[in-house]
Amino acid sequence: MTSPSAQDFEALKAALGSGGWTDDPDEIAPWLKEWRNRWSGHTPLMLTPCSTDEVARAVAVCAERRIAVVPQGGDTGLVGGQIPYGEVLLSTRKLRAVRDVTPFDDALTVEAGVTLLEAQQQAAAVDRMFPLSLAAEGSATIGGVISTNAGGTAVLRYGVMRDLVLGIEAVMPDGEIFHGLKRLRKDNTGYDLKQLLIGAEGTLGVVTAATLKLFPVMRSRATAVVGLETPHAAIELLARAKAETGGGVEAFELMKRIGVEFALKHIPDTRELLDSTPPWYVLIELVSGEPGAADAAMERLLTDAFEAGLIIDAAIAQNDAQRAAFWKVREEQSAAQKPEGGGWKHDVSVPVSRIADFLDEATAAVERFHPGARVGAFGHVGDGNLHYDVLCPPGGDLPAFLARWAEGSQVVHDIVAKYDGSISAEHGLGRLKTEEARRYKSPLEIRTMQAVRAAIDPHRIMNPAVLF
Repeated sequence: MTSPSAQDFEALKAALGSGGWTDDPDEIAPWLKEWRNRWSGHTPLMLTPCSTDEVARAVAVCAERRIAVVPQGGDTGLVGGQIPYGEVLLSTRKLRAVRDVTPFDDALTVEAGVTLLEAQQQAAAVDRMFPLSLAAEGSATIGGVISTNAGGTAVLRYGVMRDLVLGIEAVMPDGEIFHGLKRLRKDNTGYDLKQLLIGAEGTLGVVTAATLKLFPVMRSRATAVVGLETPHAAIELLARAKAETGGGVEAFELMKRIGVEFALKHIPDTRELLDSTPPWYVLIELVSGEPGAADAAMERLLTDAFEAGLIIDAAIAQNDAQRAAFWKVREEQSAAQKPEGGGWKHDVSVPVSRIADFLDEATAAVERFHPGARVGAFGHVGDGNLHYDVLCPPGGDLPAFLARWAEGSQVVHDIVAKYDGSISAEHGLGRLKTEEARRYKSPLEIRTMQAVRAAIDPHRIMNPAVLF
């Protein structure tokens, strides 16, 4: 693919008009870095369309002139897939309309630039719930979380973004608009194009709007933090929680003591979760449609768990403020690591039954590979997703430590593969893991993905450095 000419850029500018683009380096700069500061990109032009039609006009010009383009939502991605390196940057943040709210259909249609938090608020306004929740929900956009198939804290009960999308509108790589904003739960008429677009990281088109699945508001919610000696006890506790509630476990989040210590040290307005300081913590949230039922179920669960010796301490949130305090420690786990220096970041999943075994084996392997490295494991243990982060030893040589990221990640990821897991559970592959994924994907999977991409984007103009 050749570099765009000045005439190419003028054609893009003309397609969007004066308010639909910028080449001002100061305006573009904030959108060229990702949150972890691992990637710092560059682009000659940022497109800022305000409507689906404008996105279509811009992409059509890119297709005609073979201009590579990187779509971007809220720039909260953690694997670098939204960062351009010379490609045109296409921001969807101005696509802000709430197009339709239909409570009887339990459906909400919003444009791609609406944030996840705003979608939650729109659902709440009609006494419904949109359940996807993650730490960056105030800035992550619907288009972005669809393109990465985001997960979050409630996957155990409601599923990932792929399970929460009823319909999609998108601009395809040739500039044609896919009008797929349906509110149907059933549509068995062949290949499901929206499912190809979900999790495609902008490689098959630009998501411009989506119809989201809503749920009834739970009338009873109980939140607790418990202390445990081992992750093995956490897995047994999860099984008991599922049996006790019949599907009422909404969140089951694991944290290692070192991560809690980082939060207490670096995050303002955090405090100890329990009177004791156990090696491991689990944050549990139970819900029910019956008032008071979740509280009663939590009491039974914790009483039985104490008697069985599974937990060594516990605290139940008595009000919304205490619940928020519990969740703050969990949600700030990544932010709390940043002042501790760099680390090797891993977003992995293994079968729930193997989580504890994975943690034991991976931690032992990491300690052999780099003595003194600190493992800050935490995450959505209820659905098998762990954020397994390895931090530089205190006072260690950080540049030398970071230089071993690829080797260290292979140590971790080989163990993930041994347990039939995935090296990316919810962040995607992006620039970080695309090449590494070739080690773990079968030739058949790679050929099939390449064939799909070639059929939809034959000139590979959409996010060309990402995926196969």
